[in-house]
Amino acid sequence: MPTRNTEVTTAQESTDLVTLRRSVAAGAVGVFVHWFDWAAYAYLAGTVASVFFPSENGTTGLLAVFAVFAVSFGIRPIGALVFGPLGDRIGRKRTLSLVIFMMSGATLTIGLLPGYSSIGVAAPTLLVVLRLLQGFAAGGEFGSAASFLAESAPRRRRGFGVSWLEAGSLLGFLAGSFVFLLLSTALSDDQLSSWGWRIPFLVSAPLGVIGFVIRTKIEDTPEYKALEANDAVPSSPVKELLRCNKKQLLQAAGLMTAMHVPFYAVLTYLVTYETDHLGHSAGNAALLSTVISLLGLVLVPVFGLLSDRVGRKPVFVGATAALLVVSTPAFLLMRTGLVGTWIAGLLFGVILAAILGTYAVWSAEIFPTRTRQSGLSIAYNVTAALFAGTVPYLMTVLISATGSTLVPGPYLMVVAAGGLVAALSLRETAGDPLLRAEDLPAADARPVPARTE
Repeated sequence: MPTRNTEVTTAQESTDLVTLRRSVAAGAVGVFVHWFDWAAYAYLAGTVASVFFPSENGTTGLLAVFAVFAVSFGIRPIGALVFGPLGDRIGRKRTLSLVIFMMSGATLTIGLLPGYSSIGVAAPTLLVVLRLLQGFAAGGEFGSAASFLAESAPRRRRGFGVSWLEAGSLLGFLAGSFVFLLLSTALSDDQLSSWGWRIPFLVSAPLGVIGFVIRTKIEDTPEYKALEANDAVPSSPVKELLRCNKKQLLQAAGLMTAMHVPFYAVLTYLVTYETDHLGHSAGNAALLSTVISLLGLVLVPVFGLLSDRVGRKPVFVGATAALLVVSTPAFLLMRTGLVGTWIAGLLFGVILAAILGTYAVWSAEIFPTRTRQSGLSIAYNVTAALFAGTVPYLMTVLISATGSTLVPGPYLMVVAAGGLVAALSLRETAGDPLLRAEDLPAADARPVPARTE
């Protein structure tokens, strides 16, 4: 017969899994909505250009759409400076609810927005305003969600729990791509331009409502509740971050840059590289991108779980070291033909999955609770603005300037070396408590809510 201790352990593990599922749903739903919208906007760029930026020169309209796309990236650090400190002052739950409400509201409004033919120049003006609002809100999404997931997940499964943040982004990217495929297959060009392009934006609205409801019903994290119980909520998180945690901010930026550049190089720029420089069809390039995303969707939680077992450092260091070694040979392999391109692409996909599975949880663990959301938000969005959206542009410029199609390889090597240096400067944090002595007053500290070890 099972002993009482066995029954207690089983019940505790069951409770842990329920808590983890709720936390994952609340944390990952926002990034899913964000990346679904991102993919839909990117794939429908040509159609959106004809609706909002009509021009006899189609390239001019397309450039205008991509400029609006870039602007939404540029404003994210401002959103990070607002929502990061806000989350450290009022809690993770409230900022999670606020950012998904703002993102979904702006996305819904884009889906209902009249085109240039109906309201003239007001149409592109409103589109710019709405994309700015989306980017501003998105600046608070990662920091809020990563802080919440790290602080809500059971300590033994923290890496696995936080890894679902990136699984949600990959799933959103894939869903947006799939919806575009359905629309482009089922509708004529005229139907797509007149009303079909609105469908993805309208679809994301109810998803946002579901996410908002989920987030308003969750409780805030035990760590943040401990800050409140001990009157230790920071009044100026950014000042405290820059005064006490500059080193952690730079280390997190190093980890995140080593994620951003391979992510955009492998999942977005590689499609253009294959068609423009390797002579592969757009269909083959898109298929490889989809398979890499699906591979990541499976492997990211696996690497998150592995980091719980063996540590963050071995997984992340191994991934960045592999990226450093294989980047240039992989691009040489792509020159051999379609099979070589697929082998290299899938190899990049595995390495990227290992980075995605560990960077967020490791970044969350190096900050104290008092400044965690500020540090995550600022590091993530500043590095995204500087290094993520610039990948396609920079690769195009460097290849043009050098005449060598191998340029992406050395560039990825430099980024991998930076990530490796950041990782080697960090200590192992897997299994460490997130609430530290520096978070609470030295005397009369009230007990921290019970956590599962």
